[in-house]
Amino acid sequence: FSIQRVDDSYLLKASHIHLGAIAGKYSREMNDQKPSVDGKSTVEFRIAKLNQVWEKATRMQLPPVRQAELHSDLKIQEKDELQWKKSKAEGMDENGEREAKLRRGFNVILAKYGMDGKKDTRPLESNNLKDHDIREGDMFDDPRLDKLWNKAKSSGKFSEEEMQSLKREFQHHKDKISEYNIVMDTVSRTEEIHKNVISPLEGEVKQHVLHQKHTDLKDKMRDLNQGFERLRKLSHEGFSEDSEFKEPRVKELWEMAQRANLTGDELDSLKEELKHFETKVEKHSHYQEQLELSHQKLRHVEALGDNDHILRNQERYNNLAEKTREMGYKMKKHMQDLTSKISRKGLDRNEL
Repeated sequence: FSIQRVDDSYLLKASHIHLGAIAGKYSREMNDQKPSVDGKSTVEFRIAKLNQVWEKATRMQLPPVRQAELHSDLKIQEKDELQWKKSKAEGMDENGEREAKLRRGFNVILAKYGMDGKKDTRPLESNNLKDHDIREGDMFDDPRLDKLWNKAKSSGKFSEEEMQSLKREFQHHKDKISEYNIVMDTVSRTEEIHKNVISPLEGEVKQHVLHQKHTDLKDKMRDLNQGFERLRKLSHEGFSEDSEFKEPRVKELWEMAQRANLTGDELDSLKEELKHFETKVEKHSHYQEQLELSHQKLRHVEALGDNDHILRNQERYNNLAEKTREMGYKMKKHMQDLTSKISRKGLDRNEL
């Protein structure tokens, strides 16, 4: 990587986003959110800066599925920050590694949803469910992916159902490329903003965290390369009939587990857990589809102007949105736990 030195000071000090406390010192932002005095506005999160992001998102009127995804991401961030706050009070995280990772995660969320104050040159993302708007042959905004997709599509070896599965695989890889680029951009901009204001002593203290950042980026790049190779193989050879799983995220976890040098019993146990997780992923996808359909119906009913119909559809939509957010959080937390478990077991085994 061309980045030579990166400080963990908060990137958002230089941002143009108007989110008040976000630009402040990280420890100061950890104050729990107080309930609203008027009792009217709902406080979604226990941390002030996360509420400010959510309020801005509702004003931006993100597409419903994307808004639900943001809510799930903020819930995960909230969980991790509250855990960090507790461990810091117990004297842990002395080198600031976890704190730096949380800052990085928060910056990624802001960038991912176009709220980082940067003039957004990324293509506007609508929901992945609506593919009919996308120009044929340019579906994934990445030349290598588009070339591979078009080749697979014209090969004639995939059924319609398999093409849908393949599209999910490609979309998953596109999302990972996007996240990698966001992290890389965040690290680069942090360096640019702060490289001239770090004292030598502060620089020494941050060396461990700096090393961790580069390790994270290298891991993500290796993961991208492995993912692309898997897509290339899948596009050429087709789906294996004895494939254990259908969902891309679950397949990746399973492959990660197989590389982690686990025992046969541990793999069998994990396979069962991954089957439950896959059901959760599929259920979440179903709710996302229903939420999008409900939103379209609500817009249609609002155009007709029938108040009773509007109220009924609004209530149905609100319930679906809440359910989708809740399931998104549970799915992401489960994935976080599974990834951590596989990494930990693999590490323990290698140290024996």
